[in-house]
Amino acid sequence: MNKKSSGQKLSTQASKIMRSNNSSQIQKSLAASVLSQRNTGKITGKAMETKASMVMNSNKYSGTTKSLAASVLSQSDKNR
Repeated sequence: MNKKSSGQKLSTQASKIMRSNNSSQIQKSLAASVLSQRNTGKITGKAMETKASMVMNSNKYSGTTKSLAASVLSQSDKNR
């Protein structure tokens, strides 16, 4: 079980991203993961870990997208 959960501020931002027509698919995917980990004890799956890692290692994504990716990665399975 994951002892970390998404914070209120980032969860609010993720919710806005999910409702926005201007958000990219990658942002919505990461935002959905952030929201699914809000006070649930869930951990990030392997595929989402890979996606978030790709975002963090790229220069083409915004700070918002990288914040979402960082949250997703912080809640990943440390044994992988």
